[in-house]
Amino acid sequence: MVMAFYRRGALLQNILQSSLRQNKFYYNLPYRIHLEPFKADRFNIQCTIFFANIHTTNVRYKRRKTAEEKKSPRLIEYSPKAKGEFVEVWKNITLMELGKILNKDMNYVSQLFLNAFDKPNTEISDLKILQQAIKRSGRRMRIIGKPQDNLMEIMKKDAFPRPPPSKAELKPRPPVVTVMGHIDHGKTTLLDALRDSKVVDEEFGGITQHIGAFSVVLKSGSCITFLDTPGHAAFTAMRSRGANLTDIVVLVVAADDGVMEQTIESIRMAKQAKVPILVAINKIDSPKADIARTEKSLLEAGIQVEKFGGDVQAIPISALKKQNLELLTEALVLQSDLLEIGADPTGPVEAVVIESKIHPYKGKLCTLIVQRGTLKKGDILVAGTAIAKVRALKDGQGKTIQQVKPGYPAEIEGWRELPPAGEQVLQVETEKRAREVQRIRESEEAKKKMEEDMKEINIKMQQHEKEYKEKLELKRRMGRFKLKPVGPRKPEIQDNDGVPVLNILIKADVDGTLEAILNVVDTYESNLCKIELINYGIGSISENDIELAETFNGIIYGFNVDLPQNLKNKTDTVSIKFFNVIYKLIDDIKEEINAKLPPKEEIDILGEAKVLEIFEINQGRKKVNVAGCRCEKGILKKTGHYRVERNGQIIHEGLLSSMRHLKNEVDMIKSDTECGLQFSDKTIQFEKNDVIICYEKKSVPQTTDWDPGF
Repeated sequence: MVMAFYRRGALLQNILQSSLRQNKFYYNLPYRIHLEPFKADRFNIQCTIFFANIHTTNVRYKRRKTAEEKKSPRLIEYSPKAKGEFVEVWKNITLMELGKILNKDMNYVSQLFLNAFDKPNTEISDLKILQQAIKRSGRRMRIIGKPQDNLMEIMKKDAFPRPPPSKAELKPRPPVVTVMGHIDHGKTTLLDALRDSKVVDEEFGGITQHIGAFSVVLKSGSCITFLDTPGHAAFTAMRSRGANLTDIVVLVVAADDGVMEQTIESIRMAKQAKVPILVAINKIDSPKADIARTEKSLLEAGIQVEKFGGDVQAIPISALKKQNLELLTEALVLQSDLLEIGADPTGPVEAVVIESKIHPYKGKLCTLIVQRGTLKKGDILVAGTAIAKVRALKDGQGKTIQQVKPGYPAEIEGWRELPPAGEQVLQVETEKRAREVQRIRESEEAKKKMEEDMKEINIKMQQHEKEYKEKLELKRRMGRFKLKPVGPRKPEIQDNDGVPVLNILIKADVDGTLEAILNVVDTYESNLCKIELINYGIGSISENDIELAETFNGIIYGFNVDLPQNLKNKTDTVSIKFFNVIYKLIDDIKEEINAKLPPKEEIDILGEAKVLEIFEINQGRKKVNVAGCRCEKGILKKTGHYRVERNGQIIHEGLLSSMRHLKNEVDMIKSDTECGLQFSDKTIQFEKNDVIICYEKKSVPQTTDWDPGF
């Protein structure tokens, strides 16, 4: 033991000796006191006492390591504590149910309870006994509610459609006809001709970007409900939704274009929904129209028209000139009569949301088609987690109506939340019942979201645990020696990985259009630049949207929406862009991505030379190689970059220190001219027939390779 003291004079020496004499045990042990001067009047007193056979820890008797052992890393065997998996059980669980959960037979389960229970239907009401039994199996217990009870409780509280009606309860209703086809093949023009309106003139860029629903009364007195779906590639979800709601699909094909990409997609959706198809060959008045070629292309796409022995009617029409429209409507009425379309107009209402939007004055609105029952003002509706008390009903022409029967569309006012497009609408008795259904559905959605989030969290935790265990194992192998950190110290708040990020916020007029834009944005996949969706929603741009965009340095994209007058003075620090056509919005996003991409370096080959001779010149006391060359292609620049190739392999890349022609220093050598080239790197060894290539490096703006599909 070494005791070091820093005190004055010899007094400390006497005190120390006196203290040791009082303790006879320590006094009898050998010791020595060593005094030496230390900075004027100070002494360094070291007292070393040899405690022989007293200090008996393993450190005292530890064998010294050899030189080889010191060099090798210290290996510590690590066996982590085993953790049993959780088992979800409930009160009054039976032995049979526990056996299914544990995936064991009844003998094993009975032994867990020390053979106190032997009947499969025995219920375990004591949770302590259950916990001890599960502990014996090497697992841990987690108590939950009985699954069947939870399911029955949900079934009692939630709202569900009624069972299908009998044939005696069915009454005739208008057929729901969905018009589908490729973009710009005349779908909306056809519907304008049928209802004598000019909707196509109101569509931005001539492109339908919503599902339009309206009813048309024919000259014969029959009524048909039409759905106009977008033909643009971005609106796949809308077309799919229209195909699943309809009774008949009218496939519009232009006689001058024939079958196109969205035509094939529409055929596939109609077949998946098992809906009969009627073909309208449009634009027969076009000079390039070829009806026979169009029918053959339909046959190749899987549509066999009556001309080729099939059962699909093909009506040649001109929507613009209103030719053969009566033939088309007669074919639709005939097809609906064959299908015997009917519905039950009594009882609670069942409907489907076609489109939803936020009106600046009317609030939240949705367009729906009634499938069962009769919808009236004051009815209480539930659609997903959205509820409504109907304040007003309007038809496809915007006129106020008192009721809506099956097969007819209507615009509904009075929604407290905006229902998503495609959601089923059910009528309930009271607002209290609607709130109860809303709560149970919100709870179920929260559980599903939690399960999805937990999957992502578990994946990230597994990755983190793997990295942590690798580092921990490396530390254990190093023993008591500290593992040196690799690279500079990381900041407390981690920045991104250096990849540029484009933050965007999207606001649209209706739910279906927003869905289409988001689906297109989801197709973007690139490691060069990331797209982060800050927020999205329906309705006008709000102050909260501007604050979010300002916080994240993002861009606000408005689609068919406006900016309130009171917010126009707050847009100085935020970029807000408005669009009415979806492909123009996507093109602008692509331009913003291109602006964030760093320029890439490209090589521009200027010329090529061949080594004819190698010369040695004296520079000071050193000899330097000079390549005697002939420029065979292009030009050679003294300021350019050079690479030397031998047998197709690059052996050197660098710059020149000298370029001469006939002993004169020059800046450029033209083709078929001999020259001497000296590189900055004096160690390079040339050989005859080496190829020297001159090139320039230039920065070129990058462009994204994102293909949204249109």
